[in-house]
Amino acid sequence: YRAGTKLECTYYGEVSDYTRKGGVVLAEIHLPKQAPERFKDRETLWNEVEWIEGNKKAQLAHSFDIALMNEFSIELARRFVEEQLVARGMIADLAIHDPKKAKDKIPNPHMHIMVPIRPLQEDGTWGQKQKKIPVLTPDGQPVLNQKGQLVFRAVHTTDWSRKETLEELRSAWAKMCNELYEEKGLTERVDA
Repeated sequence: YRAGTKLECTYYGEVSDYTRKGGVVLAEIHLPKQAPERFKDRETLWNEVEWIEGNKKAQLAHSFDIALMNEFSIELARRFVEEQLVARGMIADLAIHDPKKAKDKIPNPHMHIMVPIRPLQEDGTWGQKQKKIPVLTPDGQPVLNQKGQLVFRAVHTTDWSRKETLEELRSAWAKMCNELYEEKGLTERVDA
């Protein structure tokens, strides 16, 4: 839907066709240096993400929907993706929409960004989203359940899912927009 393309999901054996969707100005994938080139192909990327999880209930990606100011260009969106997401090691699937607007309506250009939650390792293979660590008492002793087994908790292997990371991304976007507003001599400002 976001990219306005036709994709076959080999995991579910389904085809989704959004080629008739209007308003898609741009659809491209941005890769960190360790990502294999095959991930430039959207169908290949998202099929691999689906298969690597192997659980129908697994969360596959984070999705960001961000308004674009009418005064700004595609280059700002690309710069944000490269500097804030790809630089952290994320694969970013970027789509920019500029839907047709009804007469006398305000334009609504916006971008959709999807990033797989599972990180890539330096060799380009998929890493772990989280690891399990034993729960310890305040004095450092392992906690056991009723069956006498160690109790574990899951810890994310990246900071991508943290609230603080989202706040950093929002602040970075606001700063980039405000710098451009200032350069253009406009008084508008964006809050984080």
